[in-house]
Amino acid sequence: MSEEKKDEFEIVEEKPERDVPPAEELELEDIIPDLETIEAVDEWEEETVDIEEVTGEEIEKAIISRNKKELERIFEEVPDIDIAEACETIEITTLIRLFRMMPAEMTAELFEELSQDKKEELIKAMTDKELVELINEQYADDIADAVGDMPANLAARVLKAADKEMRKDINALLKYQDDTAGAVMTTEFLEFKQDLKVKQAISQIRSKGKDAETVYTIFVRDNQRKFVGTVDLDDLIFAKEDETLEDIMNVDAPTIQANTDKEEVAVIFRRYDLNAIAVLNDDDRLVGVVTVDDAIDVMIEETTEDIESMNAVGTLEDSYLETKPWDMAKKCFPWLIILMVLGTFSSMVLSRLEETLGTLAVLTAFITVLMDTGGNSGGQTIALMIRGLSLKEFGPKDFGKLIWKEIRSSVITAAIVAVFGIIWFTMEQVTGIIINTNAAAAVIGPAYDGTQLVTIWQGNIWSWTFFKPVIIVSIAVSLTLFIGIIFSKILAICLPLLSAALKKDPAIVSQPILTTIIDVTSLLVFFAVAQLFIFPLLGL
Repeated sequence: MSEEKKDEFEIVEEKPERDVPPAEELELEDIIPDLETIEAVDEWEEETVDIEEVTGEEIEKAIISRNKKELERIFEEVPDIDIAEACETIEITTLIRLFRMMPAEMTAELFEELSQDKKEELIKAMTDKELVELINEQYADDIADAVGDMPANLAARVLKAADKEMRKDINALLKYQDDTAGAVMTTEFLEFKQDLKVKQAISQIRSKGKDAETVYTIFVRDNQRKFVGTVDLDDLIFAKEDETLEDIMNVDAPTIQANTDKEEVAVIFRRYDLNAIAVLNDDDRLVGVVTVDDAIDVMIEETTEDIESMNAVGTLEDSYLETKPWDMAKKCFPWLIILMVLGTFSSMVLSRLEETLGTLAVLTAFITVLMDTGGNSGGQTIALMIRGLSLKEFGPKDFGKLIWKEIRSSVITAAIVAVFGIIWFTMEQVTGIIINTNAAAAVIGPAYDGTQLVTIWQGNIWSWTFFKPVIIVSIAVSLTLFIGIIFSKILAICLPLLSAALKKDPAIVSQPILTTIIDVTSLLVFFAVAQLFIFPLLGL
């Protein structure tokens, strides 16, 4: 939604177009089911829904049969998110009946868990009275999240349905940037003065707690309305009745600002094991709180973005199944085109070294393994770096410590892989998995026409004439692997740290880009080793 739309919605009187008519506009045939439906209802009335695996078809049957008792049982025993997933398959003309049959306090949580498209369809189908009842049972931050993605006419209708206080809260939340704590905080919380007695606090929690998003953390202020600490619910319950909140509160409770990056908020939750955290303005006054469920949503969102960036996919706004094919394509093809263009550098190197490849054709067989191993080794390190940077385990200031650690680790890793490579590449050539035509020609002599096999299965390899070019090639390829692995791991350290130092998302330096750089480097190193090592030893 554009920033202009987020500032303040004008409450309009015109009714938006509806795909589904509200109750007062329904024709008689829409309300009275046909004979076939009535017969089906008789069969369904006694049926009960399998609570363990509730499906859209089962819920739809209960709705059409007006089995309110069964629907109440579903709402009591099945988590709202499972009901919402099942309802995604139900036609809106049927689903709207569910919201009209059941009380708003039951359907409010269900509405929150529905997909954005389903929410918009329901809002179009509801009467103003139904919408008022539903919206005012919601938390302001949940409504703000939904409104922020709606067309302007639907958003205005939702705000019109909200009461004055909620409308004020929603508009306040919509003014914050999407990636800040203000955008994910809630304004429904418990805030008491520090001189309030424990007995009074418990009484107020009983009377006001249902309207708060969390009661597990109580926020405390002084007489100037400045935040001074928090009280955990268990501390409150076990405290003496005549004690004040000031006596039992946590004065060192962590706090954040409304403009704090929401990724940092998630890190703070993980570090301090919080249920909720206070969001303060510049005057240290409480403007909202972020609860642990919102922090978990942020963690999932940020992790998803990192995974998508690392694999050269643009960030999806909706889930995979809800994303339209064209929107999915738009997230993929730009990166593929960029990587294809970057791949030109590898093609350029290969074309320049075509003559070298013709002299010793067996080198071509090892190009893929060199490029893949280099890219994979760098990918391992860059994944660990992005995780560490995201969790604030280290930062750009730790560059020296990180690079020294990675140099030692990469040398050990590269040495082990290179030693195994010598054995493995030799075995490939000996068994004929890879044909070393130079070795075969050395054994057979001038009669070699490129079709004869020289392998362990033919029994004609047992001479130094054969093994000399085989071992030289194996050592050269393994040496290239050794250099490539060390280089790729060091580069995988430097790129994310440089990105973080420039205040950019380290995940942008994704594995495909790293792999492209490593591909070119591996080719250059490989052919340098060939020119300096293989060709002189083989007299080419």
